[in-house]
Amino acid sequence: EKLKKLPIQLVHVNFDQSTKAKALNAAFDTLTRNYDIAVVLDADNLMKPDFLSKINIAFANGCYAVQGHRIAKNLNTHFAILDGISEEINNHIFRKGQQALGFSASIIGSGMAVSYLYLKQVMAEIKAVGGFDKELELKLIEDNHRIIYLEDAYVLDEKVQQPQVFANQRTRWISAQLVYLRKYFVKGSLCLLFGKTDYANKVAHYAMVPKVLLMGFLIIVTALSWFTPDTLMIGFTQWASLSILYFTALLIAIPRSYYNFQTLKALSSLPHSFLLMLLALFKLKGANKKFIHTPHTANFEKAA
Repeated sequence: EKLKKLPIQLVHVNFDQSTKAKALNAAFDTLTRNYDIAVVLDADNLMKPDFLSKINIAFANGCYAVQGHRIAKNLNTHFAILDGISEEINNHIFRKGQQALGFSASIIGSGMAVSYLYLKQVMAEIKAVGGFDKELELKLIEDNHRIIYLEDAYVLDEKVQQPQVFANQRTRWISAQLVYLRKYFVKGSLCLLFGKTDYANKVAHYAMVPKVLLMGFLIIVTALSWFTPDTLMIGFTQWASLSILYFTALLIAIPRSYYNFQTLKALSSLPHSFLLMLLALFKLKGANKKFIHTPHTANFEKAA
């Protein structure tokens, strides 16, 4: 009702099975003008005042697809803090890090900008229930369009606050990850053989175990290796070294602003989040056939 009062073109949709891809395609079908840039945001996102200016400059300099720096809008619960930290680790490793190595940055599905006509054309071909951003980024790379990460173009994103919401969201993410790994594994492997490393690298990301699960597994396996004999030259020392390297990498990727007492308290919820992720593995069947909505409840005005 508030949006209807604004000087904007509002497209109201009502689907039997709603997905972000369907909503975007409905917007493209309704809009008659051919714009230069399409900026995709979630309903809970808030752009920093200079976000669009920085996007515009990037496109004026020849960029074709840009992922902005999504940061936490709310840090009001332990799970919101952990979710915010996870986002920043991903920003550091899968966007800033990938770009530093010469690869395309990963897109997230919101806080991003793509050439308008290209996105309109590609989205018409995407029927994904979840994880449409994965299909989009692979299409961009396949068409030789590098995805750029703008670290100083900020978009505030609401972080999950409750354990069950966290579990549902991660179930959707893991399911989409596995769907696209199966769908593009062979193609990604062939791209690696033929030197198309950017595409192969992106597909390889889908085979990665989620951070919380990997942390939990490393701790458990390292502890168990203390009580078991070395097998194939792999024992406690090797597992401990691997765990230290992995945790050090994560610590380096966390912004300094998160090094505080609130984060220390939030770490007490890590075992709970590990169990939720573990249980999510048993709920993957059919999870990508129905869009799992993430509810938003944070105070917009306070966040702004």
